[in-house]
Amino acid sequence: MGQKVNPYGFRLGITTDWKSRWFAEDKEYRESLIEDWKIRDYLRRQLPHAAVSRVEIERTRDRLRVDVYTARPGIVIGRRGAEADRLRAGLLVITGNPKIHFNIQEIKQPELDANLIAQGVADQLTGRVSFRRAMKRAVQTAMKAGAQGIKVQCAGRLGGAEMARREWYREGRVPLHTLRADIDYGLAEARTTFGRIGVKVWIYKGDILPYKSAAEDKISKEAAMAVGETAGQARPRRVISAGGGRRRPDAEPVPVEAVASDDATEAAPAPVVKEADPELERLLAEEEEIERRTRQHHEAPHFRGDED
Repeated sequence: MGQKVNPYGFRLGITTDWKSRWFAEDKEYRESLIEDWKIRDYLRRQLPHAAVSRVEIERTRDRLRVDVYTARPGIVIGRRGAEADRLRAGLLVITGNPKIHFNIQEIKQPELDANLIAQGVADQLTGRVSFRRAMKRAVQTAMKAGAQGIKVQCAGRLGGAEMARREWYREGRVPLHTLRADIDYGLAEARTTFGRIGVKVWIYKGDILPYKSAAEDKISKEAAMAVGETAGQARPRRVISAGGGRRRPDAEPVPVEAVASDDATEAAPAPVVKEADPELERLLAEEEEIERRTRQHHEAPHFRGDED
């Protein structure tokens, strides 16, 4: 039997970093672990359509920092920051810590995020789209965005079949045994009328040589933790902060990403997995029609005795 391991945990400390960064002992460790789970569960329940990829949590002494990575920051912020303030109030109830830094970080390329691709495929399966069409769309979307390889797998009662099975499509290279390979892994579940269908996505983005840069990042993070500050991200990224921050004077220019538009929540969000090229869509439609006709005309033989 094959022994499977999560690609993210397999590379933890080598090319990937922890999603929860803090240190505790005994009872405090249990409480912090349960609190992290409650924070992630609360944010995912409150933001089902915000395309949230992951939630990172960092604790330093009495400070708590929560980073939400999303492809639709306008939905998370809401009108004039009302939604972000509501989420921050909910986190305050869960943690009881008034020093919460709630940051919203935008994902520039959602087509290269495995979690978002898996969620997009799961949403299509929930909307009764053919699983083959949804998987091939995801493969083409990621490859056009610049991925070096992608593998999409669906498992369950595919197409409403009586017996569950597993099917997958792969394009390019996906070296799962190479530790320096930058493999992004995502998992999602589609709740259909005939049961749940699991969707797994592996995206290969290239190799990482982390030895020198990782050592420098580790030194800078340890120095920040020593003085009681949150380590944050090693690389500068576009951050959207909401709540708890000091207001900027009118003379200082405000970044565009920090301003929530009034129409941000009214516009229909674009799907992460978009439609494929017209030629591929035509071929997929022909495949579905052939499969439907084959299933319609195929009947199991009936064995009956002589009717006297």
